[in-house]
Parts: sequence; structure tokens; C-alpha cells
Amino acid sequence: MTDHPLTSREEVREIVRQKYGAAALTVLEGAGEAACCTGNALAADGGCCGSSAKDAITGDLYSDAQAAQIPEAALLASLGCGNPTALAELHPGEVVLDLGSGGGIDVLLSARRVGPTGFAYGLDMTDEMLALAERNRAAAGAENVRFLKGHIEAIPLPDASVDVLISNCVINLSADKDAVLREAFRVLKPGGRFAVSDVVVDGRLPESIRRDMEAYVGCVAGAMERQEYLERLAAAGFVEAGVEPTRRYTFSDLEASQCCSKEVARLTEEERLALDGRVMGAFIRARKPEA
Repeated sequence: MTDHPLTSREEVREIVRQKYGAAALTVLEGAGEAACCTGNALAADGGCCGSSAKDAITGDLYSDAQAAQIPEAALLASLGCGNPTALAELHPGEVVLDLGSGGGIDVLLSARRVGPTGFAYGLDMTDEMLALAERNRAAAGAENVRFLKGHIEAIPLPDASVDVLISNCVINLSADKDAVLREAFRVLKPGGRFAVSDVVVDGRLPESIRRDMEAYVGCVAGAMERQEYLERLAAAGFVEAGVEPTRRYTFSDLEASQCCSKEVARLTEEERLALDGRVMGAFIRARKPEA
């Protein structure tokens, strides 16, 4: 079971809010690459994982051509472990929603893909990230973009208002993933597409990690198992669901990125070897049936 009980949901949300807010403030205050961290790979001490171009988790997610299309601050605040805009088939005129939009990189890239006849929404719960995203929107001169404040478990948009829903390694951070998937299904139009990057696990993680709040906020404990993800999508009403691995991480990748909590660090050598390659960045596709 990857979801935390109701009594823990606000605690999970507040820890995520604090760490995302700190990352956004670093960029807003002009600290440059020090802010280049990933929201789902936050170190247990509240710092960020390394995110250099060669980092196994966060590096090389966006091409040079994509990076040239957006403000540098949006790239520096990139919080993902994937690139859903490169994998989602976005078309001119479509309406796109990014869950957990952070500094706005995927929203701004999506806005360019859907063009002036389309529209891109970003949803985030963190004031600092929303301020950064709005600054990046203004710098990019994007008119077909709007950033919304709210929770991904209660999306502030009408039913059937979105053609494509994207997210970049944020759903794993939710303590109520079923609510997120139900909301995603609700706001999608009939035939709408679910196209997200997320952290997924092949098989089960040690229970000590699943119980560890720091590992949860660092994404590993909160990641759904591949088959569980598919089952939850089906329960929400989605069809044609699939999970496509994009990067598999070794334990050394997680350590090098400083993403390990105390419980992760206590794993035995046998447990570490068993974990290698089972934690992965993946692209998850699904579709809402036609009416």
C-alpha cells in the first residue's frame, strides 16, 4: 500500500510544500544552479539532489532546442525526472493541464506546442513556485498560459475541460493517489489523454522505506508499483493504460543524487542489489473513453 493514511496526508503535503518552496526561493533569489533540484529527489536533510547535466536522475531531460525556448529560471527550477512534453503528442488548439507545475517549464513548453489557439494550465500548491512560474511566464511572453493554486487531489477546473493531462514526477508525492487519478479523469474530455512522467517501482520496496516519511517525500517510498499504477488507472476509469520505463536507477544513482533517507541508507547490501534497476522514471499513458 503506497498511500499514507488520512492522518498523515497533511503532514506529507506540508513537508513537500516546504521543500518545494525552499527550492523556488533559491531560484527567485538568483542562486542559479544551486536551485537546480528535483522535487521528487529531495535530500533527507531538506536540500536538493544534484542535478547537473550528467546526473542520473535529473540530467539531460530537455534538449538544447527546448532549453532555448524558455527562460533560464524555468530550467533551473525543473523539478522532474522525465520530460512529458517530449513524449505526449500535443497538437495545436489543445488544452493542456500540468499537475504540480513548479517553475513552469513543462507548461511553457506545452503552450508553445499547442500554439495560440490552444491553452496550457499549471497547477501547484506552493506560493513560491507559483511566483516563480508567473515570472517565467512573463519572461517568455506566453499569453496562452495560466497558473492555478490548488491541490492535485482537488483540481480547480470544470469537468471535461482538458484535452491532455501531463505531470512530471509529482503524482508519486501525493498521499492520496486515487483522488489524483479520479480528478484527472474528471477534468479530461472524453477521449482525453493522460500522459505523465512519474517514479515507478518494479516489485515491492522494503517496508521500512514505505513507512519512512523522508523517503516518501524523496519520491522513492511514495512511488507506485508498475502493476498497481495500471490497476489504479483502470479503477479511475481509464483505458489503454501503459507504463514505459525511461530511466532505471541503481542504488548508487540515488546515493550520488543525495536522495537517500536514513532508512534507505540502512539497507543491507543484499537489499541494495535487489533495489537496483527496480526504481525507475517512467512514462505513463492512458485515455479517457469516448462518451
